[in-house]
Amino acid sequence: MPNRRPTAQDVAKHAGASRSAVSMVMNGNADGNVSPDMQERIRRAAAELEYTPHPIASGLRRQRSRMIGIVTDEAASSPFAGRMLAGASQAAAGHGYLTVIADAGGPAADTTHFIDELRRRRVDGLILATQSLRTIVVPDGLRLQPSVLANCRDAAGTMGAIIPDEVRGGREATEHLISLGHRRIVWIGGGVDVDARPARIRGFQAALAAAGLPPGEVVEAGWDIDDGFRAAEALFAPENGPRPDAVFCASDRVATGALLAARTAGLDVPGDISIMGYDDQRHLADATVPGLTTMALPHEGMGRVAAERIIAALDSNAEIGAETTLLECPLVVRGSTGPAARA
Repeated sequence: MPNRRPTAQDVAKHAGASRSAVSMVMNGNADGNVSPDMQERIRRAAAELEYTPHPIASGLRRQRSRMIGIVTDEAASSPFAGRMLAGASQAAAGHGYLTVIADAGGPAADTTHFIDELRRRRVDGLILATQSLRTIVVPDGLRLQPSVLANCRDAAGTMGAIIPDEVRGGREATEHLISLGHRRIVWIGGGVDVDARPARIRGFQAALAAAGLPPGEVVEAGWDIDDGFRAAEALFAPENGPRPDAVFCASDRVATGALLAARTAGLDVPGDISIMGYDDQRHLADATVPGLTTMALPHEGMGRVAAERIIAALDSNAEIGAETTLLECPLVVRGSTGPAARA
């Protein structure tokens, strides 16, 4: 063969078939149009010549680009975005699709321009992904073709979404602490602008109620290390009354601050107090001393399931639907939690 990419015409000549027969076999439309024996000859010829259909040409014939657009609010600064994008990209590649990513630059940014631009570039479907769990007003352009939300929800409730099961995560984190014998558990951290906070607190309180324990104290703070330090420092101060058995922190960064406050107060973790995080932030939760017990957010899974839902709808020519899929947040046990101290 010449030193060039083999063509469908080359396969047709090698198999003794027509060019149209090769096209039908390669596109999956041969049954009923091409005899089984000829189909086998064409596939054998394609394998011998190492022929594969050109994806762009095939897409143009089918009016498909085989590209999925992903618009994010702040991928560049998020410690979790890489997992979500990798999950979507790997799932898409497994079905012969390419992902194209546009970063809007921040949660307050208008994503309309990026959605419209990707649509002009003929992506087959769109994923709108956010760094933190939020309820959003969906841009109109997202409703004009197959689209799914990842880590966010449609305020109107009419678009499908893939989100973490935060209530279950909050409940299972608290159940872990209760199973270790902790009875006075305090929640600290979390800003009110993120939907995850109230959902995790609902799970926290539900676990306490199911165990016959009184409602847990909720200490308001932010999401960062210094927020956790200040909140925990006040909790651990002797003048503020009995110290809790354990603290359940809104994020791993808050939990890192609580670890520092415990060390400053001369407390052993987990000997004197257990500290529970949330997120499983890479290079943080596994790098503290001791390592943080935490709930892992399913970012890779959100990206993967979002891409698979779009591709399934495209391949079956079906509607995506408005269902919300909840993904489990697995418990990751490390050294920051242990049996309750005995008086």
